[in-house]
Amino acid sequence: MTEVREVVGGPATVPAQTGSGHGRPDRYGSDGETRVRELLGRMTIEEKIAQLVGFWEKAEGEAVAPLQGEFGDIGRLEDFSRHGLGHLTRAYGTRPVEAVSRASWLWKFQSDLVTGTRLGIPAIVHEECLTGLSAWKAATFPTPLAWGAAFDPDLVTEMAAAIGASMRALGIHQGLSPVLDVIRDPRWGRVDECIAEDPYLVGTLGTSYVRGLQSQGVHATLKHFVGYSASRAGRNFAPVHAGPRELADVLLVPFEMAILDGDARSVMHSYAEIDGVPVAADPTILTGLLRDRWGFDGTVVADYYGVAFLNLLHQVAGDHADAAVQALTAGVDIELPTGDAYLTLADSVRAGRIEESVIDQAVLRVLRQKLELGLLDATFTDEPAPVVDLDSPEHRAIARSLAEKSIVLVANQDALPLPAGRRIAVIGPNADRQGALFGCYSFLNHVLVQHPDVEAGIEVPTVLDALRAEFGAELVTSARGCEVDDDDRSGFDAAVAAATAADVAVLVVGDHAGLFGRGTVGEGCDRDDLELPGVQRDLVEAVLATGRPVVLVLLTGRPYAIDWALSRCAAVVQTFFPGEEGAGAIAGVLSGRVNPSGRLPVSLPRSAGAQPYSYLHPTLGDGNEVTNLLATPAAPFGHGLSYTTFGYTDLTVPATAPTDGALTVSVRVTNTGAVAGDDVVQLYGRDLVASVTRPVAQLLGYQRVHLAPGRSVTVTFTVPTTRLAFSDRTLTRVVEPGDVDLWIGTSARRDVEASTTLVGEVAPVTNASARWTTAEIS
Repeated sequence: MTEVREVVGGPATVPAQTGSGHGRPDRYGSDGETRVRELLGRMTIEEKIAQLVGFWEKAEGEAVAPLQGEFGDIGRLEDFSRHGLGHLTRAYGTRPVEAVSRASWLWKFQSDLVTGTRLGIPAIVHEECLTGLSAWKAATFPTPLAWGAAFDPDLVTEMAAAIGASMRALGIHQGLSPVLDVIRDPRWGRVDECIAEDPYLVGTLGTSYVRGLQSQGVHATLKHFVGYSASRAGRNFAPVHAGPRELADVLLVPFEMAILDGDARSVMHSYAEIDGVPVAADPTILTGLLRDRWGFDGTVVADYYGVAFLNLLHQVAGDHADAAVQALTAGVDIELPTGDAYLTLADSVRAGRIEESVIDQAVLRVLRQKLELGLLDATFTDEPAPVVDLDSPEHRAIARSLAEKSIVLVANQDALPLPAGRRIAVIGPNADRQGALFGCYSFLNHVLVQHPDVEAGIEVPTVLDALRAEFGAELVTSARGCEVDDDDRSGFDAAVAAATAADVAVLVVGDHAGLFGRGTVGEGCDRDDLELPGVQRDLVEAVLATGRPVVLVLLTGRPYAIDWALSRCAAVVQTFFPGEEGAGAIAGVLSGRVNPSGRLPVSLPRSAGAQPYSYLHPTLGDGNEVTNLLATPAAPFGHGLSYTTFGYTDLTVPATAPTDGALTVSVRVTNTGAVAGDDVVQLYGRDLVASVTRPVAQLLGYQRVHLAPGRSVTVTFTVPTTRLAFSDRTLTRVVEPGDVDLWIGTSARRDVEASTTLVGEVAPVTNASARWTTAEIS
């Protein structure tokens, strides 16, 4: 743990960022291994294949997976599972069902597997859990982009542990989270499921989520392995043409961290094809890299229908049987959500198209996972809990804290916090809409949108509700103005009238998350521009024309091109789907009850034409004098304002550090303003000369600190030199000697800076190399 001592005054609690080892080869013990091998030896080929497939008991209209309608009914669950079952797919998360009654059904189903099949092996139950357990009436937390904005690994761990506890209570064993795709193009619809554009921030927060979820006995599933977010033009399922260096140094890093440091127990393959080879059929990635190099000993599961897509979409397989052979041989252990392709494997074995030993290898991995989860000893003769509170006060407190820490004050012309007594006009399509607070994989936007007559099941104040409670209902008026994504301007006059009669206008605009074209952001909801959807910009312009101060509040799942608003609006507040407590957090920021401390986890773009863009670009990435189209963002990665100010002094950096060691960097941070607040201390570096081009800035470490006015702390970072590693011209991951600039600030702003020199031989990176920067506060 980090030792925390404040220079002046009381305590400040700051989490450490530390690794937790690199897996346990003996996790099952010799007795356990003997047991699963003996069990395998008793299995028929049909019983083996049953352990490699899921079953999805879905109803008509439950469209929550790509091309779901292309797959027909595969029979009744009772018939399908007569030889056993590997996974039960989404028992709670695709329709509004009462959790306790569904748990009773699930216990009965598992008991029937134990007593009614020859081998008596229960199924692994998996569920989505990206922003909380995907179940009716379960707590809905901020979306992963908000985790990135909060820069708080311990809080993410706490959130994931709460989610895991709910899952375990309902008999769920595996969660299909976290998403570790590094954001490469904000036009991509699934940006709202991602954490950041920086692989280290993705890796630390994703690993923290893994630790929290798995601390409750629920296995985390890393997705989407790998390259999914690097699709051409930001289109879902589009081909990926990332080179091996981009894969190794950017896209693979979070997965590597979550496996080596977080001991993640499951991985889901990506739908992507990389340079023409679908990941689901690529043994160099799923076996050579994942298992042989990193030593991963968990299970690889298919993204939904991903095996069949080798035939239907990628067309590298002639039929489902061919697809099954390719995927299993490559390293996909379990086909989800059903067995559309893997059920052909028995015939393929008999025809000599695949050796039964390949099936045995995958079955052993499944049986080991079930042993680890306690399923091989479970009888399900007990009863599930008679009452389960899925949205407890503890859940809501975590959701509130994360929402508050994630809000980014992008611009402020001394307008915020709003003085008491001001008349406020609350305007915009997201001001009084519950769904505006949630991402694509929230239960409300993922499922309940298909059940419009069913209530949300959880308390979700809208931003309008929260502002009335915060400032007094008598001071707040409202007008919708327009919808999120149509061209109807008929509400503009009412919006202008409301703004004219008020002292300040709060415009709440942004996205509606949905699936496959049902939203402006979300899975299958990509964009070809980065303007606010619909006529929302026109609405903002109309209200600006009144001359009243405008506070622009963005409720989005991606960054939009809002550079036009940064100087013209009195303030700009960016939120990324902040969850069930998000409205209160926004109201608190506007009133000053909450001092904003979020930092941008992704650059705010100037235009869609500059995409794809990442702050991790080499010198030519900005353009400068060599082009008339500059990529410089409207606000950089790491940016965020506060109602107080922070000063940095006494930056201490060693003159040299060994290439195979670590460097220690310390800085004194002081709250130089008048109110208490949190600062996110960000350490960046730049390798000045290397054998391949390197980024102009790279996040090396970060630490959130809370300081009262006038207080100071010294933050000491211990940075393993592997944080500066990259793939050289031979594609070997190394740390090279040479000069490195270091600074505290943002990716684009250097508040205090120094330099060091890495000395020694070129140092190769191994699995045992330290991967996290640690921070000590004194």
